[in-house]
Amino acid sequence: MLAARVAAWALCLVACAPLPVHAQLTVAAASDLQTVLPVIVERFRQTERGPVRVSYGSSGQFVTQIQNKAPFDLFLSADDAYITALVTSGHADGSTVVPYATGRLALWTRIDRGIDTRRGLAALADARIHSLSIANPAHAPYGRAAVEALQRAGLYEQLRTRIVMGENVSQAAQFAQTGNADAAIIALSLTMAPAMRSVGAAVEIPVAAFSPIRQTGVVIRGTSRAEQARRLLAFLTTPDIATLLLSAGFGAPR
Repeated sequence: MLAARVAAWALCLVACAPLPVHAQLTVAAASDLQTVLPVIVERFRQTERGPVRVSYGSSGQFVTQIQNKAPFDLFLSADDAYITALVTSGHADGSTVVPYATGRLALWTRIDRGIDTRRGLAALADARIHSLSIANPAHAPYGRAAVEALQRAGLYEQLRTRIVMGENVSQAAQFAQTGNADAAIIALSLTMAPAMRSVGAAVEIPVAAFSPIRQTGVVIRGTSRAEQARRLLAFLTTPDIATLLLSAGFGAPR
C-alpha cells in the first residue's frame, strides 16, 4: 500500500513539474503582433504538441540578443532587413526565411484630445498636439516608417522637438493610450486592441507614405527545435491565418 502511494506521488511530481525552457518553442516576435499572435499560437497548438513561449519587443533589439546567443528558436521580425542581417552573420538559417505579412501604419489619438484624425497626418498641425509618440527608429521598423511618413508630409521638422520615443511600437502606443502623448504613429494592428479602440480613434496612413514594412520570419541556426519552428512559420502562411492577419491590421506579404 505504501509503495503504491510513493509511486503515485512520484508520478505526480513528474507530471506536475513545469516543462524546462528547452522543451518549449521560444519565439522572438515584433511588438505589432501582440494583438493577433496569441490567437495564432493557440490555433497552432491545437495541431501541435508542446508549449510555445513568445517574447515581444523591437526587431532591432532582438537581433542584438540573438547575436549574443539569446535562446530563441524562431524570430518573427517586422523588417526583413533584420532577417538578412542574422542570415549574413550566420545566426539564422537562410533556407527557412518566410515573409508572413506587411506592416500598416496608423495615426492614433485619444478621443478626449479632440483631434480630428480623419485629416490624416495633417491633423498633427493642430496646436493641441504637444507630444507625438513613435517607436525608436534606431531599432524599430515602425519608428523608421513614422519618421519617413512625417518627412514626406513636410511635418518632421515642425514636430521633431515634440516627438517622444518608445523602445518599441507597443510602448509608443502605451504612451498615447495613457495620455502621456497627445498622439501616436504606430502599427495599425495595435490600434485594433480593445483597450485602444475604447478610448481612441485611428486613421490608416497610406502605404505610399513610407517604405514597405516587410514582416518576415526565420529559424535561428543551431536550435534543437528547428522542425517545429519551421512548422509554425509554414502555419503563418496558411489561408486561414493569412485571413486572420489581414483582419488584424496587416497587409499581405510582399
